Amino acid sequence: MPAFPGGGAVLPMAAQAPATAAGKMPAFPGGRGWQFQGSFRLRQELWDWFAPRGGLQNSYTFTAALLKLGVTHRSTRDLFSLELVQPTLINLPTRATGPAPIGQMGHGAAYFDANDGQDAGLFVGQAFWEGRPFGMRDRLRIGRFEFSEGVEADTPTPDLTWLHAERIGQRLIGPFAFTHISRRLDGFRLLLDRGRTRYTVAGGIPTRGAFDLNGMDTLPQVRYGYAAVTKPLSPKKPLGDARLFALYYNDARDGVKTDNRPAAIRATDRDAISITTLGGHAVRLWDLPAGRVDALVWAAGQVGDWGRLAHRAWAASGEVGFQPKGWAGRPWFRAGLNHYSGDGDPADGSHGTFFSPLNTPRIYARFPFFTQLNLSDAFVQAILRPSPQWTLRADFHQLRLADAADLWYAGGGAFQDRPSFGFGGRPSGGSGDLARLVDFSATYRPRRDTDLTLYLGHAVGGDVIGSSYQHTEGFFGYFEILRRF
Repeated sequence: MPAFPGGGAVLPMAAQAPATAAGKMPAFPGGRGWQFQGSFRLRQELWDWFAPRGGLQNSYTFTAALLKLGVTHRSTRDLFSLELVQPTLINLPTRATGPAPIGQMGHGAAYFDANDGQDAGLFVGQAFWEGRPFGMRDRLRIGRFEFSEGVEADTPTPDLTWLHAERIGQRLIGPFAFTHISRRLDGFRLLLDRGRTRYTVAGGIPTRGAFDLNGMDTLPQVRYGYAAVTKPLSPKKPLGDARLFALYYNDARDGVKTDNRPAAIRATDRDAISITTLGGHAVRLWDLPAGRVDALVWAAGQVGDWGRLAHRAWAASGEVGFQPKGWAGRPWFRAGLNHYSGDGDPADGSHGTFFSPLNTPRIYARFPFFTQLNLSDAFVQAILRPSPQWTLRADFHQLRLADAADLWYAGGGAFQDRPSFGFGGRPSGGSGDLARLVDFSATYRPRRDTDLTLYLGHAVGGDVIGSSYQHTEGFFGYFEILRRF
């Protein structure tokens, strides 16, 4: 897990995958031998979803435990790593899913629906070999592992590490580590360092997981290929970098896609999804007399086929931040706009909704009732670090649909063969006003191996949510203990 800016306190485990899982390879130590590691995470979640008409269970709590045990053998040239994962789900809601447009009301409903009464699992989370077949500066990983796009580059400062992990990475591919099962990828990843430029090539198939306790099996009809080149923006003081990337995604599962076409038409379209995404990012930090300023841009365009439809979509983000020098609590103020295109006409023979195929939505939607499809998200946030042990964060989001003719989407991508598509959609009611979200988190690290995290999020829904639910206020909160050993 990368250190938070300034050292000491770190971000909650729930907010990001560990740095080694997100693509930052640890240097192989000079010695040889075995290392044993593990973690235990216990979380109590409270959901008070937007209330529907009728007697469904929109308000509930449940508990989840996640145990990971791993062993790694390292040498000067390669390593072998094996990790076992054991999730347990306790007191899931049994009546938290309703007929359309109500759908699943929170993650408790998603876990319950995915597991047919099963409440625990055990599977191989990671099993891979990593070596340097082309030289000491190149790294090849083969097997089962967690992969996140967007964080391939080495980041020399904690601020830049945080921006990569929290504001750039996992928009398209990530392990969805907030869930209690998570997602892995069976395949390969190659990192090539040539001077100050890093090349990344990866490909494979995802595992089941996320909400499905059967995390051992794969999804053989879902495939991806990824390539990127990342380079520092400044040759002398590397306080920024730029990346160009390409992602190919193919989904040939025999299921019904989620989009804004009428249900009868969607049911007849079983053709594959085949999408190429081209894009890039640039992020830069400046040290000024008044403090440190940061800015980032991220953009992507998509072409391909959405079943029988031609797919054309785009997305763009711009964010700025400021850390004033000498202020108590070492604050970091940030603001930005994230826009993901929607589809303006369900009958025109094309699909215009930007598609984040295997994303980690919870990084960008901490109360995850929305995701990075057909969305315009304007936000401000403040982060305080009053001591090395504490990190406090508060966000405000103004959420609108990018196109009112499209749906309100939620989800994080494929995690079952069928019937789940991985994203759900609710009607907009002809409006673009989705919600306003205020949230707060506090992380306390009493020791290096322990994190305590509290999160509280309150959403006030607009006309979009009002078209599906009787009461449009929602709440999500959790308390989590994470112990690493």
